[in-house]
Amino acid sequence: MDKKYDIIVVGSGLGGLVSAIILAKEGRKVCVLEKNNQYGGNLQTFVRDKTIFDTGVHYIGGLSPGQNLHKYFSYLGIMNQLRLKKMDPNGFDRVTFDDDPNEYPYAQGYDNFVEQLKHFFPEEEGAIQKYVEKIKETCDSFPLYNLNDFKDYDHEILTLNARDCINSLTQNEKLRAVLAGTNFLYVGIGDKTPFYVHALSTNSYIQSSWRCINGGSQITKLLIKQLKKYGGEIYKRQEVTGFELENQEITAVQTKKGDTFYADLFISNIEPKTTLKLIGKKHFRGSFYNRIQDLEVLPSVFTLYLVFKPNTFKYFNHNYYHTNKPENVWTLYKQAPENWPEGYMLSMNVSEENQEWAESMTIMTYMNFEEVKPWADTFNTVVSASDRGLSYEEFKKAKTEKLLDVLEKKFPDIRKCIKSTYMSTPLSYRDYIGCHNGNLYGYVKDSNNPLRTFISPKTKIKNLFLTGQNINMHGVLGVTIGAVVTCSEILGRNYLIRKINQELAENEVSSQ
Repeated sequence: MDKKYDIIVVGSGLGGLVSAIILAKEGRKVCVLEKNNQYGGNLQTFVRDKTIFDTGVHYIGGLSPGQNLHKYFSYLGIMNQLRLKKMDPNGFDRVTFDDDPNEYPYAQGYDNFVEQLKHFFPEEEGAIQKYVEKIKETCDSFPLYNLNDFKDYDHEILTLNARDCINSLTQNEKLRAVLAGTNFLYVGIGDKTPFYVHALSTNSYIQSSWRCINGGSQITKLLIKQLKKYGGEIYKRQEVTGFELENQEITAVQTKKGDTFYADLFISNIEPKTTLKLIGKKHFRGSFYNRIQDLEVLPSVFTLYLVFKPNTFKYFNHNYYHTNKPENVWTLYKQAPENWPEGYMLSMNVSEENQEWAESMTIMTYMNFEEVKPWADTFNTVVSASDRGLSYEEFKKAKTEKLLDVLEKKFPDIRKCIKSTYMSTPLSYRDYIGCHNGNLYGYVKDSNNPLRTFISPKTKIKNLFLTGQNINMHGVLGVTIGAVVTCSEILGRNYLIRKINQELAENEVSSQ
């Protein structure tokens, strides 16, 4: 299979698929290569006990008409085909703590957000309002977040620390913990995480929050349909193992199957550390190569998937973000194994619009890669199946029991409702998604040194570009915007944003 294309995209995660569609819409001959049996990266779903589970997309924000992700998905041609369920308007997320019966709600809509929280903090309404204004102000500073033309950011906004900013708004320790309580969305590190990461991650969910009925893989299927509509090609089980270069330009990629794919331009949707290793250190400046390889990655997770017995556990239309103690909100990511788990994110899966009983539940809690180091030399996916051994299975079962013990504090009868349990560890994320040590959201962003973790989508190899969660931001919205940034480097910086806005305006007129 020796073929020539205008553009080859390596990896079919969201960033790769969005980039491929944008460029195919522009008339480019595009091909996407995926190593796994399933497309979509973190959009992948899997089935256990006849129940669908999401790998990474547990809910999505900003999908109401006029909101940012709704606009991007409309341009990509998938918005009207998505099957979605809107989450609880008065508390799509609930922040909870041990020894506190309250469930502190995150409500949809900023006025409602303030209204719902002030019931618990009546004397702090002013602080909550200031918090809301700070988020809006920060989001407005990032032009692509609102489909505006490129412009440089104010450097100061990159150096504002999230914990310090929230703490400056109020002296109420519980409110501080509540406002930071959903930082599992981005792995909040107290002395490093910038406030813009907090704001961009939180804002779109407060605008509107949605669950994907029967999982986020529907996004992948719709994107692939659009890609093919514009003449793009996509192949799975085609793991790229090497790049061919001539005169400091890539001419082709080789795959594990022995195929060679030729193109004029290449976009890597796989992790930058891996991309650089595959191409070879000699093709990059030593300082750049070493900086990327030395970047600190965010921690990974242990995920427990529960299938419930029929009609035993009520469906609830919100998520829980639980921390054992308010003072641990910013340190959960580094919990010691002997204290594990000190917190979790809990989400329901949904299979129909008016669901009364829960079919399943997903619980995620941080896990350091060191805990699975004994099995680090193993590799297990559908394409390359292998057995990690009995000791690994015993490790997972022991962790499951500890996590269920913690869950029983919130849901005393949960064990009686469980039909079956399944687990994934950092090794699962590493092998399927290809992220270094199974990290959750890419590289640590540091308010103390923001430029160190900046990765341009344009590389010194003039026909190589990067996309994915390490370019711009993680998450569905962040990665989509990152793909627009990558394509803008190819098509022209403001050309693409103006074209998206023009097409959206024309569609709006034609629908009236």
